[in-house]
Amino acid sequence: MTNLTDDASAGSTGVVASVLILPGWQGSGPTHWQMQWARLHGYTVVEQNDWLQPRRGDWLARLDEVVIDAPGSVVLAAHSLGCILVAAWASFSRHTARVRGALLVAPGDVEAPEMPDRFPGWTPIVRQRLPFKSILVGSQNDPYCHADRAQALAHDWGAQWLDLGQAGHINADSSLGAWPQGHALLQTLMKE
Repeated sequence: MTNLTDDASAGSTGVVASVLILPGWQGSGPTHWQMQWARLHGYTVVEQNDWLQPRRGDWLARLDEVVIDAPGSVVLAAHSLGCILVAAWASFSRHTARVRGALLVAPGDVEAPEMPDRFPGWTPIVRQRLPFKSILVGSQNDPYCHADRAQALAHDWGAQWLDLGQAGHINADSSLGAWPQGHALLQTLMKE
């Protein structure tokens, strides 16, 4: 796991932050901004046992293990189902104090009518306020979560809402490349 040790990422406390990348359903392919960040910056991708048939309990346990093992504080960079994972994990883990912040991008709406049986065990979406600073980035034309639903999740989670406009699911198909705007948002969480 690569740690960030420069003054900007260490924040005023001087504590090193480990960035954990949390892909969603099916994982993130090599051109996805999450994988580009992992390559460019040495961030750790939290690998799940089954990307195609995600079991909530397995994903929660894996995230808890990785947070426990991470040196220093942690910043989470979640996409799609990874956002739903963060909310569920934060509702029960005893290790949330280790998280400095979370960038939540294009949450996948597992409660949508067209998703009734695709994600068993993932509903209802945990709606309690997150115990750490967070930013939720949504899109006006995300096929997996309407903008009003994403904004409602941001409100419930206590996250800062950012509307990226017509950016689809904010993934590789959105032609963001390494998405420097998103990485700048992540950097603000590291400075907290």
